[in-house]
Amino acid sequence: MHFDLRPLVAICFGWFMVIVDATIVNVALPKLGAELDASVSGLQWVVDGYTVVFAGLLLSAGWLGDRLGGKRVFQAGLALFIVASAACGFAPSLPLLISARVVQGLGAALLVPSSLALLQASYDDRGTRARAIGIWAMVGGFASGSGPLFGGILAYGLGWRWIFFVNLPVGILGMLLAARWVDAGRRGRGGGERLDLAGQVTGIVALLSITVGMVEAGRTGWTSPVALAGFVIFVLAAVAFLVAESRVRAPMIPLSLFRDRELSAATAIGCLMNLGFYGLLFVITLYFQQVRGDSALITGLALLPQTGVIAFGSWLGGRITARSGPRIPMIVGMAAGAVGFFALTIVDKSIPYWEMVPPMAATGLGISFTMPAATAAVVEGAPQERTGIASGTLNASRQVGGAIGIALLGAFVAGGTSDFVPGLRIALVIAGVTYALGAALALTVPRQPHEAADDRVAAHASR
Repeated sequence: MHFDLRPLVAICFGWFMVIVDATIVNVALPKLGAELDASVSGLQWVVDGYTVVFAGLLLSAGWLGDRLGGKRVFQAGLALFIVASAACGFAPSLPLLISARVVQGLGAALLVPSSLALLQASYDDRGTRARAIGIWAMVGGFASGSGPLFGGILAYGLGWRWIFFVNLPVGILGMLLAARWVDAGRRGRGGGERLDLAGQVTGIVALLSITVGMVEAGRTGWTSPVALAGFVIFVLAAVAFLVAESRVRAPMIPLSLFRDRELSAATAIGCLMNLGFYGLLFVITLYFQQVRGDSALITGLALLPQTGVIAFGSWLGGRITARSGPRIPMIVGMAAGAVGFFALTIVDKSIPYWEMVPPMAATGLGISFTMPAATAAVVEGAPQERTGIASGTLNASRQVGGAIGIALLGAFVAGGTSDFVPGLRIALVIAGVTYALGAALALTVPRQPHEAADDRVAAHASR
């Protein structure tokens, strides 16, 4: 059967750009901070301003795509992302940069679920669709792993603003190709279930308040009024979210899904693995440049043992999951990541780089090996008619984990260069504990093997 690459190529332009933007900024943070006179807490918001909005609006954006049409929402998200990228590149101050990153996060939230919906609608044949989604997933894995290297090259060669300006030609070309080559998803179903506004508002308030609390704790102390207020608001908003989701007719996240032990464990593991990995990526980038004095380019290269194994780990984890079920890969992946994080606590100001390579590689392998298995566990644990919302919940959980990880681990290195290494070691221990907890949760997943992963599993493995 003929395989038309054009819709896949058009969709992958926007998909690649959004995923790479989650990690490309990290390596440029020290240069960006020096030019805009930003503290560590300010730099945390440059990353989390994007991630919090992305995570908080992901599920509602999927609802909007179903209602208005995937192509329309995809193009709107891509256009918004391009405009916000230009605003980021021209931003004269830190508050304006963070504001533009928030708009970028909104564009990403609109684009990601609609990109998958368009891909599924563009290929009617199951085998062709599975092939297209497999390529789409590999593009996402490559984007996630290559972000720090691309960021280092651009920040070192052209300046930090070019990590945002590069989105303009890529995004514009993606819009043009989508307009020409993507015919599916022009119309939404209209009507249908109403947006779960109560769940959306309480959910994003909970995520934003805990992020504010942790960032402020790093800046002014864990008992400061703002930090404590953030934690209190988080508890209240989280309770309100659970109450809302238990009462509304069409909840954003149906709580009944979590009656399945396998799905519940995998969703929690998704949050924990991103918390540790993306939190580490934030602090280790600052370590290489602020403590060791490396350039942005050298930092991007130094992170390759951690980020470069992601595509391979995802491929290997997917194959093993298809044969043995998700339990073993999740246990092995989270345990390997935990060992890597704990081993990295040997860091100091002058440790030879080669001694850091094996632990860094273990952390990268840990998250990538676990991703396909966690996705399989969620998809297999959900009822057939709810696999879409279940996989969306996993992806939202992962983005939430990333936002919290950057805020939490970053809080321990916010005291300055003199206290950086002790704070980094505490952050590494916390990351290791989260992965050890994830491995323990994986032990609760049923032992029996599952059927081979299908295109629904592959679709979400790279996010």
